[in-house]
Formats: sequence, C-alpha cells, structure tokens
Amino acid sequence: MAGMVPKAVWLLAAGVFVNALVSFTFVYVFLYLTGPRGLPVTEAGLISGLGGLGVVAGNFTGGWFGDRFGHRRVLLVAAVCAGLVLMALPLLPVAALYLALPLAEYATGVVRAANSALVAVLVPEGSRRQAFAVIRAASNGGFTIGPPLGALVATAVSYDWLFVADGFGTLVFACWTARMVPARGAPRRAAAGAGRLWPELRSRPSVLVLLGAILVVDLVYRQQYTTFPVHLAEHGMDARVYGWMIAINGGLILCLEIPVALKLKDRPPLRIVGCGLLLVGLGYAALIPGTVLASAIVMMALLTLGEILYKTTATAYVADQAPEHVQGRFQSLYAGVSVSGTVLAAPVGGAVLGSAPGLLWPLCAGAAVVAGAAVLWAGRSRELPSALRVTGGEQVSRVRQGEAV
Repeated sequence: MAGMVPKAVWLLAAGVFVNALVSFTFVYVFLYLTGPRGLPVTEAGLISGLGGLGVVAGNFTGGWFGDRFGHRRVLLVAAVCAGLVLMALPLLPVAALYLALPLAEYATGVVRAANSALVAVLVPEGSRRQAFAVIRAASNGGFTIGPPLGALVATAVSYDWLFVADGFGTLVFACWTARMVPARGAPRRAAAGAGRLWPELRSRPSVLVLLGAILVVDLVYRQQYTTFPVHLAEHGMDARVYGWMIAINGGLILCLEIPVALKLKDRPPLRIVGCGLLLVGLGYAALIPGTVLASAIVMMALLTLGEILYKTTATAYVADQAPEHVQGRFQSLYAGVSVSGTVLAAPVGGAVLGSAPGLLWPLCAGAAVVAGAAVLWAGRSRELPSALRVTGGEQVSRVRQGEAV
C-alpha cells in the first residue's frame, strides 16, 4: 500500500486527520448560536444555513482558483483564512456572524476542493483510488473522535474554545502542509481555448452522468443526518440509538474503505460507483416495510457499504478523466455536487416528511436506484466501443492470417 500511494499523500493525510479531529464546530454551531449566543431558533437557522451555502460555494470554486494559482497555494491561503476567522468568531457581535461564519465555511470548502485536486496532481492515474481512500480514512478517523471530544470541551470548558481549537487546528494543518507536502511548481498555462470547462465536460458524457447521479444521491444520502433521526424518534428510538447508527457508519468506513479500494482497484470504476449507489437505494428501501431496530441497522449498514464503494471511486474517476489544465475545476464540480445535500437535504426531506411521510423512504430508494442505473448505463456505454474496437481488431487480424471469421 505504501508503495502505491506517494509519501506526500500520507503526509497530507496526517494533516487531514489532525484538522478533522478538531473540526467539530459544524456539529455544534446551532447549539452554540441558540445556547451561549441566545439567538432564537429561526435566526440561528438562518446563520447556519448561510454557513452551509458557504461550504457548497467554496467546494464549487476552490478548484478554479487552484487551476490558476496552484492547488497547494490555494489550500494554504484558504486554510489560514478559515483558521483566523474561526478563532475570532467568539469575539464577534451577532451581526458580524452573518458574514464571518459563511466566510469561514467558504474557506473550508475551498480547502476541501483544493485538497482533492492536490491529491489528483500528486498521484498518477491508476493509484488515485487508493490515495483518495487514505485521505478519506484519515478524515473519517478524525471526525469519529472529534465530536465526542468537542462535547467534552463544550461542557467542561466553553463553547468558545471549540472555535479556538478548530481555528488553531486549521492553522496547524496549513503549517504542516507548507512544511511537509511538496509544491508541484506553477500551474501550466493552457493553449488558447483549451482552458474552457464545458467543451471538456461535453466530450466526457460519462462524467456528466456521474455528476448528475451524485447530485441526486447526496440529497438522498444526507437524509441520515436530517430526517432519519427524526424518523427514529417517531418510532420510539432516542438519540442513543441514532448515535450507535452513526458509529456503525464510521466503524465500517474505518475498517473497510482502504481494503475495498485495494481489492477493487482494477475493476471498472463506473460499475463500482453504480453498485454503490444501488446499495444506498437498497438501504433506504429496508425502511419501507416499517422501521424497527433491525431494519434501521440494515439500512445504515447498506448505506455505509454503498458509500465505501462510490465516494472514493467517483472522486478518483473524475480525477482520471480530467485534463491537467482543468483538473481543479473537475474536482470542484465533483466536490460541489458531493456536498450539495448539506443545503438541499433538510428542506426537501423535511417537506416530504411533513406532507407525506410514507413517501419519504420510497422516494429516497427510487432516486438512488435510478441514479445507480444511470451510472451503470454510462459505464456500459463506455465499455462497448472499446469492446467493439478489440473485436474488430481481432477479426482483421484473423482475416489477414487466412482464418475464417
């Protein structure tokens, strides 16, 4: 494994782990706003929503900056900005939070997109699935430990120290990356007209299908963080049960993601992604007959197995398909659609749960299955021309050798 993934990626993963370990403010920001800050729920929701929009916007635009100025440089600048703003948040008046929190979240989104693009340019095609699996394992490891640690800090010390720790950890990540992860030189200037994104995407329809499928599935996938805990509570299962469900998710990812990436590294990527999306759909389908503890566990297990299959593989596939001069923009598009559910999942899922609760899980299951089928179709469409070319070449060779065809 170490021979397949460059040392620079392991060093970057170490920084990602530390950063994820202290990135717990997003879990507690709503409690902070309604608790120590004393804001009403509606105002706290508005500020939190603006922060979510900042995250999505940062993911969509971070790669564009990286293509122009260099992905490592953009990652460092954005991490420093995010760290300083996060550390200052407890000192700011409420009115300033409307700008400061979205700014911090925007910089965090830029860091995420730049981080993915940096991995893509550090790692050659063929090893990117393993490299992205290492980064995701480091991130998930930090997020598994971080929230309980954050709860301890918030209750034993102060909510303010959550932002100080998060900001300081982000600054440490910037310093670590600057010191340990090598620069790859200035970004190359593309030939005239070659830097336009749409022509590159249009010539790769499978990438467009994949982006559309991920957009749909992220809306479905993130119901586990929005309507699913509400649904559990309605069926007599409290927050402790939900906490164990999330633990299943994190535990399976930590144990299986890297081994699965290694095992499937030579398999067609779109097949793996398509099967992963189908598993997400089957997970939600497990709730359709009725929700009891067993069906909730099955749902979370299938959802997590689907996530293990599709997230790393899809990220690597987009990187492999991207021309060098638009690598960052391809990664930004994927990063943006892969977090779009942070904005869309709660209002869409909440509206369905409030008006027609019996339709929520069938709609989630159906949407994910359709998305998975579309990706499988796109993979099949890509494989057919190659198969025809191989068959045609074999036929020509046999005719030349005087064999019957």
